This record gives sequence, C-alpha cells and structure tokens, in this order.
Amino acid sequence: MWAVVGLGNPGRRYARTRHNVGFEFVKRVAQDWGVRLRKPRYFSKVAGADRPQGKVLLVLPQTFMNESGLAVRSLVSQAGISSRHLIVVYDDFDLPLGEIRIRAGGSAGSHKGMGSIIRELDTAEITRIRIGIGPLPEEADPVEYVLSDFPRGERSILNESLSRGQEALELMLAGDVQGAMNRFNSGGPSA
Repeated sequence: MWAVVGLGNPGRRYARTRHNVGFEFVKRVAQDWGVRLRKPRYFSKVAGADRPQGKVLLVLPQTFMNESGLAVRSLVSQAGISSRHLIVVYDDFDLPLGEIRIRAGGSAGSHKGMGSIIRELDTAEITRIRIGIGPLPEEADPVEYVLSDFPRGERSILNESLSRGQEALELMLAGDVQGAMNRFNSGGPSA
C-alpha cells in the first residue's frame, strides 16, 4: 500500500496560500481519481483509492504544518505504511514557481513540515515531490510569504506544476522514482 501525503495548514484562512500547495495537489488527485477526502483518521482527512499499482491512501494532515510529523507517524504506525511507500508533497520557496523536484530522500531544507516528518519517523529516506513557489523576494519575511495567496497571474503556472506533479506521481507509484526524477527534475514548465 502507498500513501500520498500533501502538506498544508487546515482551515479556510490558509486554503489558497503558497504553503498549502501540498493540500491542493492531493485534492486534485482525489478529484481526478473520483474519491473524497473525508474519513478522519491518523489526525488527517483520508481517502483510499484502488489503482493499478495497488491501494493508495491520499492524506491531508489536520495538524498544523509544523506538526505534520505527528499525523504521518500515526499513519505509518497504524496503517502499516512503510516509509518506502510514502510520498510527501509540499511547497518549496527555494524552487522557482513552475518547477517541481522529485527526491528519494535527504534533508528537509528550510521546510518545517518536512522537518517534523523526518524527526517523527527518524529517517530522511522519504520520497517527496517539491513544488516551487519561489523565489522568496529579497527582504521578504519567509513566514508572511508562504502564508500569502498566489497573485492571479501565478495560478496558471502553479496549475501546470500540479499537473506535472501528477504525471510524476503516476511514475512513482509504478515504482519508477528514478524515471520521475530524470523526467521532471530538469527544469520548468517546458520540461
């Protein structure tokens, strides 16, 4: 069984902010797969989907971003998900808007939600899809920036990124993380 976890903050106030790109991604996947993210489990909203690659849980932690690891630890321990079958999707202001990056592990960088997951699971070997929301403007407060909404003109670029992320997800669920990295880590929207 696989689990795809989108990181974000619960509540309407944060719904369309840059920091909720992971939530937006998982909601799009759920809509495309015809499942509803409702079932409250693992401190999260969860939906199960039967896919060609097997059962996939779509997960939206309902802890706030900086405590995402609590929900993911609950998911891993109670659902019996191996960290090798966990894919975490989140925003990254170190990547330009329009770019995505697939990683099979590594540090959390400046992302506190991913840092919480790494601490709670005691491993950095977690597959992830990072979705660019940057660059962080000079002199900008990082917290204010990630909690701000996307300007109208940036939404279409974000939507392209989310679509490419979904293509990458299908490869990853088929067991081809390296193929997803080779195909999608080369740059922006034309990649």
